[in-house]
Parts: sequence; structure tokens; C-alpha cells
Amino acid sequence: MAEFTVEQAFDQALRQHQAGRLHEAEKLYRLVLAKRPDHVDAMQNLGIIAQQVGRNDVAVDLIRRAIVLRPNYAEAYSNLGNALKDNGQFDEAIAACRQAIALKPDLPGAHHNLALSLLARGDFQPGWEEYEWRWKCEDFPSPPRNFPQPQWDGRPLEDRTLLLHAEQGFGDAIQFIRYVPLVAGRGGKIIIECYAELQRLFRTIAGRCQIVVRDQPLPAFDLHCPLLSLPRAFGTNLANIPHVVPYLSPDPALVDAWSRTLGPGDGQLRVGLAWAGTPGFKADRTRSLNLQQLAPFATVAEAKPTARGVKFYSLQKHPAGEQAKNPPLGLELVDLGPKLNDFADTAAVMSLLDLIITTDTSVPHLAGALARPVWVMLERVPAWRWLLDRDDSPWYPSMRLFRQPRIGDWDSVITRVVESLSLWMKNRP
Repeated sequence: MAEFTVEQAFDQALRQHQAGRLHEAEKLYRLVLAKRPDHVDAMQNLGIIAQQVGRNDVAVDLIRRAIVLRPNYAEAYSNLGNALKDNGQFDEAIAACRQAIALKPDLPGAHHNLALSLLARGDFQPGWEEYEWRWKCEDFPSPPRNFPQPQWDGRPLEDRTLLLHAEQGFGDAIQFIRYVPLVAGRGGKIIIECYAELQRLFRTIAGRCQIVVRDQPLPAFDLHCPLLSLPRAFGTNLANIPHVVPYLSPDPALVDAWSRTLGPGDGQLRVGLAWAGTPGFKADRTRSLNLQQLAPFATVAEAKPTARGVKFYSLQKHPAGEQAKNPPLGLELVDLGPKLNDFADTAAVMSLLDLIITTDTSVPHLAGALARPVWVMLERVPAWRWLLDRDDSPWYPSMRLFRQPRIGDWDSVITRVVESLSLWMKNRP
């Protein structure tokens, strides 16, 4: 530290932080605070790192200390709201975000953090409004499209052409493509722009809609709407969520082909497994598992309460799909991941399974959209779409949720899933 000034050390810490090298950034922020204990930005950023690695109580304490030193620090209030949300303190999180907005009305992160807490509580009407600020957040995973055409607000289309475009992850697109029939009811023509992996699957809902793969030239259109802005356009609340399922369906030809691949079931319970999401997703650390953590599932297969038993199939894609090559001892796992070319293949396989068990990835969305029985293992404070303190989902009637009782407690979740699976096997016809 002797060869660096405090300012130089802080700048270096910022660069490390922005590059995602959190351990190095933390050490530098602590060096700054050792030299200057009242360095507010270093204190707040140290709190952000604590929140990013799951030390939420530490994060809340550090950011609150920064606010004491700088009472009008709008960005700190916004980050405090985010840390409180991740700690499950939603009332306090909303209050912190509102304070940030009062101090700095045009702070995008404060509005976005407020939206996430409101939506998680089911306060949909104000939540959708605040969620539109996502496009102004520098770290939002989907870049804004900046089309010259206006965004659709839900009014009748008449003879105009509307572009619906996917954003964020595969699961987001699958969840909100459900609105296409409602959009079609407003008249006009529809173009759906989606990821290549979803093209074949989305043909089952598109009807006469034109589908374009992302990054291909777009046809002419008059209006546009991101898929996750459709709930706002339709005034969606908990009472009127479009929950009719299935709204996607497997290709019969693919079902036939996969039926031959899987072979006869011999009366066994067929259970699909997925345990990890995309590593690049910011919250993947808290939502994903390692396959070895599912070792207790082997006890279900070994117990065989019926003569037919259970057979597990991996639906997991790369990179976590590599773990399927070395499953836990005693867990017989058929690895389908390398053979699943896109979501149309996965949909066909799901139609042949009795149950899908998964973490919060694109898999539960696809299973729910197909009306397949699906159990979802959730972190203590999951994404807003799963709401709070309930074991069902108003978005997906065929879904059952298993939540962590405490932050990081996957063992309890897995134990409950194994017990429920054993009971189901025992009671199945």
C-alpha cells in the first residue's frame, strides 16, 4: 500500500470489482478503509461485494454505515434496498428504494430494485411500472433495443404490425410467450423475435405469427414490445394472470422419435432432473446446485417401494451437464443432455416423463408451459416470479415449489423432495 495513494487503491479496487474479481476488489477496499475509515464509497462497495457473495447481513451493516456518513447517498439507499431484498426483508427494502428515489428521482437502479421487491410481494400494478426502468440500468443483462417505433401499450392493433422480442434468459421468454394469444386478440399482425434455441418450440404457439431468430434482419413493423412488458400492457395482477396451460406443446414427430430413444418404460416412474442454470447469470451462485448434492435421490431408487421403481433422466445442458457423467453413487442417471439440440427436443422428452425436478432454470418454465408435473427447488429468496411463502405458482398450475427454510439450506429442500417423491411412488396406481 505504501506505493499507492488511497485514490489509486480505490480506483484499482473499482476496476477489479467491475471485472468481477471480487476477492481482489475486497482486499483493496479494505486497504482503503484501513487508511481512511470514513471512505464512504469504499465502505458501500465493500457492502455490495458482501451482498454479491451472499453475506447479506454484513452487506446491510456496511451500507447502513455508509449512509450514516453520507445521509443523502441515493445510490447507497438503492443498494441497501437490494441487500435487504436478498435478505428477505421486503418492507425495509421497499422503504430504502423509495428513499433513494426521493433523493434522486431518475436513479434507474433504485426503480429497478423497487420493482423486484414489489413484484415479489405480488404488488403487480406498481411493480410493472417500476420494472420498465430496467432498460436504463447499465448492468441489465439485455441491452435496450432503441427502436424508432414506439412501444406498444396494449391498445387495439387494428392493421398494424407488432414486434414481440425476447429479453433476458430462455426461461423469461418461455414464461411470457403465453401472452401471444391475448395479443392476437387485439388484431393486427405479430412478429416474434426469439433465440434460435426457442424457434421450433415457439412455432406451437405462434399460429400465423412470423418468427424471426435474434440477430437476423427484421421485417417492417409499426410497434414493438419486449416480452416482459406484456404484463404491464395487459394490466396483469394476481387475479388475472393468464394461467391456462398448456400454452406450448411438443412436436408429435419429435415425441415419436424420443419415445423410441427412451424405449419402453416398463412401468417405472420416469423423473427428469436439472440442477443448474447458466453460470453467467448474476444470481446463479444461489440458485444452482452441484449434482453430488442430489445424492439422497439414490435412496429413492434403491428403496423401490413398488416392483417398478424409478428411473432418472438428466435434462441438464453444459457446463453443469458434464456432471451427469459421474452421478452420485447409487443414482442411476440416463444422460440426455448432449442429445437435446433445442427446447423443442426437451419439450418432447418432458412429454414422456412423469415428473420433472429442477432448480430455478429455464426447465421449470418449459415444464409448466407444457402442463407437466414439475417440482422446483428454490433458494430462500428466489426470483420475484415465484412470489413469497407459497408452495404453488399462479403462473403454472402443474408446479410445486420447495423453498429453503433458511438462506443456503439446500439439505432441507432435498430431504423434503426425496420424502415427497418416495410418498408419490408409494401411492401411485
